[in-house]
Amino acid sequence: MVVTMAWATWLHSFSLSPILLPDLSRHTFGAFNRLSSTISSASLWNRKKPYVLAVRAQARRGFSPLEDEVASRDVLHFEAPLTIVEYPDPILRAKNKRIDTFDDNLKKLVDEMFDVMYKTDGIGLSAPQVGINVQLMVFNPVGERGEGEEIVLVNPRVNKYSKKTLLYNEGCLSFPGIYADVERPETVKIDARDINGARFMVNFSGLPARVFQHEFDHLQGILFFDRMSVQVLDSIRTELQALETKYEEKTGLPSPEKFEARKQKKVATGFGKPKALVQPSTQ
Repeated sequence: MVVTMAWATWLHSFSLSPILLPDLSRHTFGAFNRLSSTISSASLWNRKKPYVLAVRAQARRGFSPLEDEVASRDVLHFEAPLTIVEYPDPILRAKNKRIDTFDDNLKKLVDEMFDVMYKTDGIGLSAPQVGINVQLMVFNPVGERGEGEEIVLVNPRVNKYSKKTLLYNEGCLSFPGIYADVERPETVKIDARDINGARFMVNFSGLPARVFQHEFDHLQGILFFDRMSVQVLDSIRTELQALETKYEEKTGLPSPEKFEARKQKKVATGFGKPKALVQPSTQ
């Protein structure tokens, strides 16, 4: 599943109380829905109001020193309805290409992603989770159609993240029924494009920061259990192995990933290399 949202005015952090940040699905977000009025304190960019955030945002040149391969029209082609790709499908580990075409097809893809997100009780979703390997995420922390704000981030990049980290229970649509603790930075500063191709920069904190990081990991081919401690990972061993078996029975192919074959090594908290691109802030 996932989380995809983008809250904030120009470099204005949007934060929520830690008590509202249990996991990345609507599994335990009843309290968040009841307190959704608190999110109106920050101006948001969303697909219905494409210039709210961009009014004062400056386009950053040198978005990233490493240019990703651009997605062709064939890569962006899709047929509705979209369906969730579950672990251990190799699509979730494939390289995701940069989007360079901002047209009606992209808008339709975003609409379809929100549709499947709501239908599966998600609050965020990344493109590879619906079988399209491009750098695109959508989210709405309220998780209800017509409520909250629908956020779209295209080709996101991380500039800085806080040294302070928080541990919360996360879930993921690509891992149905699995919830476990993941440690992530409390705040993050990013660059992205909106659905019309305009670049902007924004700070996230609280729930939006966690949702963004979960979805951003998907765009890097990183899954949430990659960031779990050995002890936490072992607690979901049975569930992961069940998904591996389900994949083999469905496809008739051996699972591309096996829990038993995993090296007992997790991805570092934060964003890892290349360090030239992502440096922890001093905050």
